[in-house]
Amino acid sequence: MHELLQKLYDSYQQSLQTGGYPFIVLLMAMESSVVPIPSEVIIPPAVLLVMAGHSTMTLTGIVIASVIGCWVGATVMYWASRLAGRPLFMHWVARIAGTPLGKLLRLSPEGVEHAEAWSRRFGSFGIFLSRMLPVIRHLIGIPAGIVRMNFLKFSTYTVLGSLVWCTVLTRISVVAGNDAALMHGDLRRVTLWVTGAAVFLGGAYYLFVYRMSRKAA
Repeated sequence: MHELLQKLYDSYQQSLQTGGYPFIVLLMAMESSVVPIPSEVIIPPAVLLVMAGHSTMTLTGIVIASVIGCWVGATVMYWASRLAGRPLFMHWVARIAGTPLGKLLRLSPEGVEHAEAWSRRFGSFGIFLSRMLPVIRHLIGIPAGIVRMNFLKFSTYTVLGSLVWCTVLTRISVVAGNDAALMHGDLRRVTLWVTGAAVFLGGAYYLFVYRMSRKAA
């Protein structure tokens, strides 16, 4: 398993070296739509590549490219749901839910309804906050499009939220890159970082998404 993960990691870093910023924009756009590629596995390898001196990209450039990608992906979801309308969009979601495609894209009526409940509870600020939360971040554009939120306002909150999240994730990646034990694959240190990240993201999702969206429903 370790060898497989290492091969995937090496392959991704090679793609980053050749694709540069456009590749990051593409991956982040996919992450912000319905393709399950979390930003937590997109940004850190790019940062580590820069820190190792194997790329001409910069940390600032990575953040900017990531934010652009987030906005592009969120915009696609916004306009898809806005143009289709709720009945047609939910009909399409219901049809693919439970299928291999639906599971791959993490789309379900319940997920969309959670995003709608989140949007009702937090309004425009929910767009900003959602960019920093797992699962909800790739769905929040759907209710915003359905209710025809002002596109400029939607874009502004999306960009600001993405900027905060991508900057934080880049900074964390820098700290991790300076951890010699982690970079040398020390199992205990790797476990601590992975466990800490899982607890933080899982707790944030449960508190801000699951519980609050249920209250708002």
